[in-house]
Amino acid sequence: MKLKRLAALFLALSMMFALAACGDKPSGESKAPENSSPVEQTKAPENTSAPEGGDGEVKSVEGKTVAFIPKLTGNAFFEVANTGAQEFAKDWGINVEYMGDATASAAAQVAVINNAVAQGVDAICISTVDAAGVSDALKAAMEAGIVVCTWDSDAAVSDRALMVSQGTPEVLGQMLVNLAVDGLKDRGVDPEKDAVKYAWHYSQATVTDQNSWQVEGEKIIKEKYPNWENVHPDNYYSEQDSEKSITVGEAVLDANPDIDLIICNDSTALPGQLQAAENKGLTKADVTITGFATPNAIKDYCKNGTLFNWGLWDCKIQGGLGCYVAAYIAAGNDVKVGDVIDVPGIGKCEVMPNNCLNPDDATADTNNGVVLLPDRAVFNAENMDNYDF
Repeated sequence: MKLKRLAALFLALSMMFALAACGDKPSGESKAPENSSPVEQTKAPENTSAPEGGDGEVKSVEGKTVAFIPKLTGNAFFEVANTGAQEFAKDWGINVEYMGDATASAAAQVAVINNAVAQGVDAICISTVDAAGVSDALKAAMEAGIVVCTWDSDAAVSDRALMVSQGTPEVLGQMLVNLAVDGLKDRGVDPEKDAVKYAWHYSQATVTDQNSWQVEGEKIIKEKYPNWENVHPDNYYSEQDSEKSITVGEAVLDANPDIDLIICNDSTALPGQLQAAENKGLTKADVTITGFATPNAIKDYCKNGTLFNWGLWDCKIQGGLGCYVAAYIAAGNDVKVGDVIDVPGIGKCEVMPNNCLNPDDATADTNNGVVLLPDRAVFNAENMDNYDF
């Protein structure tokens, strides 16, 4: 690691002298092919242009190794994200090492982070189970000269460079409420006039992303649907355990036989809750269940008439983008808020301040901020077969 730090220092000094000698030098702009996909490209694109608003030429990501760390392995969302990351990686010429544990716990993630550091990767891209629980391990990784970025679920902003987020808490909280409203209307419930009993079922309160969506969703419900009643304000948690998501799902239904709505903002909780409903002979005509999960994980439940709709974003793109920005900074590129990174095969992504996700979060001058995915999708019986992930 000492050698790695010395090499990085030497490179930084060399760049300073080169810039001093050359002064301001205009650079060209490379553009990713429109509507391109990772499988359509056969050669790693050359990264020779600066991000819009940046200075100097872009340094190639080729040859960089990124440890891609999910909350847990075996979950459809994270496995699909890894598939996307691996497909993009071939075109970019980077190495993506998928490193995780089947248990969604901070202790398990710390062990994975330490393993990545021991292997000498160039960067880590992690979806955190517990931001506080992995903080020390991420700080140690950065002190070892490893770039840390996050995707899906954030770390403390001081513990990483860029975060690739699926959307702001406000956007995703509103999306969950919209899914719920449409599902209630589908079975003849008037969301604005009828009394609606509901509950939230997701992984755990320490998961940054899901908890923020729930908090924003609650704000929207209280403002727009004051006739709704949260029958379990402490929420139901199944810790991203497939079996537990079913038993917790059954417990929700047993404790609240007249419940109208269950919102599952977790890709493990949603199929578990749906399976629990089927185990009890319930359909979308009896209770509205909705939330976030991959389309392939839910299609059979939709065909069975157990739910009306659900949603997500393209986790293949999110996985790939997270690994790219980690490799991009590891290659020696600096970014600041307002810069636009032109990502081959994905498109132009603007670096936004950290407070777009949390109003209390400050942003460092360089290599710190948030990149948002542009699109999200709602799935139902009519369109679900158009998606395969």
